[in-house]
Order: sequence, then C-alpha cells, then structure tokens
Amino acid sequence: MIGDNPYLSGALAPVPDEVLALDLPVTGTLPEELEGRWLRNGPNPLGPTDPATHHWFLGDGMVHGVRLCGGRAEWYRNRWVRGPRVAEALGEPHPAGTSFGDRDFGPNTSVGGFAGKTWAMVEAGTTPMTLTYELDTIDYDDFEGTLPAGFTAHPKFDPTTGELHGVCYAYPDLPDRVQHVVVGSEGTVSSVTDVPVDGMPMVHDMSLTETNVLIYDLPVCLDLEMAIGGSPFPFSWNPNHPARVGVLPRAGTADDVVWCEAPQAYVFHPVNAYDTGDGGVVVDVCRYDSMFDQDRRGPVGDSVPTLARWTVDSTTRRVTEKPLADGHHEFPAHDPRVATRSYRYAYTADGLTLGPTTRIDVETSASVIHDHGKGRYGAEPVVIPKDRSTTEDDVWVLVCVNDRAGGPAELVVLDGGDLASPPVARVHLPRRVPDGFHGSWIPDSSVPPT
Repeated sequence: MIGDNPYLSGALAPVPDEVLALDLPVTGTLPEELEGRWLRNGPNPLGPTDPATHHWFLGDGMVHGVRLCGGRAEWYRNRWVRGPRVAEALGEPHPAGTSFGDRDFGPNTSVGGFAGKTWAMVEAGTTPMTLTYELDTIDYDDFEGTLPAGFTAHPKFDPTTGELHGVCYAYPDLPDRVQHVVVGSEGTVSSVTDVPVDGMPMVHDMSLTETNVLIYDLPVCLDLEMAIGGSPFPFSWNPNHPARVGVLPRAGTADDVVWCEAPQAYVFHPVNAYDTGDGGVVVDVCRYDSMFDQDRRGPVGDSVPTLARWTVDSTTRRVTEKPLADGHHEFPAHDPRVATRSYRYAYTADGLTLGPTTRIDVETSASVIHDHGKGRYGAEPVVIPKDRSTTEDDVWVLVCVNDRAGGPAELVVLDGGDLASPPVARVHLPRRVPDGFHGSWIPDSSVPPT
C-alpha cells in the first residue's frame, strides 16, 4: 500500500487517466428496456497525494458511466469532476459558477439525475456540479440561486410529490445547524428549515416518510483538536455525544422536531423509512458500533456494518433496535417505487470490503445471495423496476463487479426475482473501476441525450 495508506492502494487506488470505449462486449443478453446510463462517482485524487494525511473522503470525484441502449452497451467513459483545482491541474478553464464557500472541490460521493440535469454531489457544504450527458463538467449549480449553502450527497426522492428532500450541513461555515432543504420538480429550492444541533455532527444521509423527515445526530462529530491541528478531515468518533434521531414533520419548523434517544452507533446509509400510523417511524439502517475512532483515514478500520431495524417512537422519545439479517451489509438499495412507504426487500453489498450481492426480505429476514465468483466482488447495487412490473422483486439489479487481481471491471445485470442465478448480462469494461461510493441509473426518459 502507498505509504501505509490502504485508501490509496489495491481496490481503492485511483486510476490515472480518462478513457472512452465504444460498443462494449457483452456476455449474455442486455434487456432492451434498459435505455439510459449507469453512473458511479467516487474519490480519485489527481496528481501526488500525501499518504500520511490523505483521507478517502477527500479525493476529487471521478464519474464512471456506461450507456445502455437497444440491447447494446454503447460506451464506457470516466471523467474527473472538474472543480477549479482539477481544472487547473489539467490546464483547463475553471468551471462556470462558484461553490458555496468558494470551495474548489469536485464533488466525489454520488451522482444522480433530476429536473433534466445530471448532478455530481457531496456533503459538507460544496455546491453540486452539473455534468453533460457524456459526463463533462458544466458548472456549479446553486439551483438558480435558491440553494442557501451546500447540498447533500443523499437527497431522497418522493415519487408521489416529485420533490427531492435533503438534510445538509456545511463545515466550517454553519457549525450550529443542519438544514432540511426541499427541491421542487423544476429544480429550485421551495423551502429551507434550519435545525439547531450541537457539536457539528457529520450527517451523511437522511430518511423520508410520507409525513416526516428523519435527522441523524450521531456520535461522529467535529473534533476541535484535529481542526486546530489542520487535519483535512477533522471528524471523529465522540462517545460522549448522545446519539439521537430527530423526527421533523415535513411542513414543520425546528420547534416541531421531536428528538429520540438512539443506540450509540453510526449510520452512513439507511435503507427505507415509513410511518407506522400511530405517530412512529420504522427505518432500516446499516449501522456501525463506532466510526473514525481508531481509523482516522477512512471508514473500514473500526467496525463492520450490520443491518438493523430502528423503530422511532415520538411518544417515548426512544429508538428501539433489532437485528434484521446476519452478515455485513452496506450500500443499501430498494425498489424506488416504494420510497417513503412500507416495503419488502433490501438489496445490499457485503459491507465496505464488498463481496456478494444480497436481497433481504425485511419482513422475514430471509436472504438470497448472488456470489460473483472467486476473487470477484460487487459494489453498490442499483435497483431498476422492470417495465410493467408490480412487485418489488420484479426488478433489474445493476452491480459493478471487480476482481481482486486488479483486472477490468464488469457491469453485471441481475434478475432481482432470481438473484442467485447467473447474471442476465455482463458488460465488459475496459478497465478497473476503483471501489468508490454511490451511483444511480438515469434513464433517458429522465435526462435525455443531447
């Protein structure tokens, strides 16, 4: 590993350049109904990086993409997200627009499509960046001047209202609050609610139900000693910070938040959440016993993620927890049609070290596992409902699969209803795709080719 930093080596090592490959070879048969792009964003530092101080979360973003159309894999391409720092290093003009706080960072955590645009996103105060269909950077997008600060890497889409909801924070600009931001279907912010918090917790994600927003105030917080010492990532585990979940009515104010005592754990990613009908909320989460405690350069070294159900009771102001499935579970996904409502299936990767792809029945805890083969491992699953399907397992599951020997990756298409069987199709990519963070399926019906 480079300088004894595991986040710069092996499966996590950045790739050195941008490539384009056309008419990719496919084993099996690609479903013709898949018309759009599979995209994935992750940190990929450009140029020399100091292994002694590098944190995995801080490398500038690189988006990888595969365009599917008419039963063919038309192209693969990868592009750095060009914040001013990357643009300057590449000898290119700075992108249009400016980020909140004049940040020069290229968002590195997720990529998605909304209001006819493709966005690269990250938390902690950076403004999203708009990309072309072919993944070139256009500009920083402050939603026509309506975004008050930074955005989040994990906005939640409500399929009923067509809105995006996010819980956002900005280090170091807004140390005393998080913001619930609602983006309307036209791509501008319709409401912002400031919610006071102490200790500046790292709020990576949020949950949304039909009536409530869940705010995760958990024990990874700003570490003042690290910040004063100049650490590029000054957040660490704080066992003295009480874990709690805030229940905010969608149309409520900060005074309406009900804070509920939660297990002393950290959650990067919830699966789905829904109202119980009696004032409570159920949310399934990938939870860690601790995070950024011993390992201060990334999320792998402290504990492993397990899947649990949290029942949030606004009357008793407590969160109860029960395990949902054996094994390690991260990067969860579900059928997007059931967002904010009671659901049946969660699809996960095997923790942050990755491995098989699993479908968990959250009602029975039964699991179905797809083994990608010896030395091969799957990243975050992306779930796409089949045309005219009505059940949550009647879906396509797209997974980027790498091999530990460092060979080229594959984009694998699985049948969600027959997950353990061989892939329906395997798209052979021209190179390894570094283990990264998050992606999405953006159909051409949502963001059409230009």
